Amino acid sequence: MKKITYFALIAITALVVYAFTNPKVDFKADTKEGIQFHKGTWEEALQLAKKENKLIFLDIYATWCGHCKKLKTKTFSNEKVGNFYNQNFINVALDGEKGEGADLMKKYNLNSFPSFLFIDNTGKVIAESKGYQNAEELIKFGKKYTK
Repeated sequence: MKKITYFALIAITALVVYAFTNPKVDFKADTKEGIQFHKGTWEEALQLAKKENKLIFLDIYATWCGHCKKLKTKTFSNEKVGNFYNQNFINVALDGEKGEGADLMKKYNLNSFPSFLFIDNTGKVIAESKGYQNAEELIKFGKKYTK
């Protein structure tokens, strides 16, 4: 009985710590200073990329992913990142477990979160990266694919 109580106490403590260290993040909301993500469909993003002659920066995330939350609250909200990505790319963020995000996970054979892709207006992948990147790293990654 003591073992069960001990493990229950550890589990409850872990859940409390998790709840306080992993706050809810609104993946649909953008900060004023950071990256402004396209709010339309994937097809509309492809059309906009063609019209503006830009690559698409695609962020595929999961709402439970700690690195995805950190990207949204720290990196994507950074003013320098926002200025650079908003000027140079059509930015799209999709939940990889739902709708178009899940479809693109399959299409592009992705298997981890977060995943980043630079995609041309025909849907062809130009580059891919995975995992957390701070502001400097994300800008450096993006500069390789600006015109």
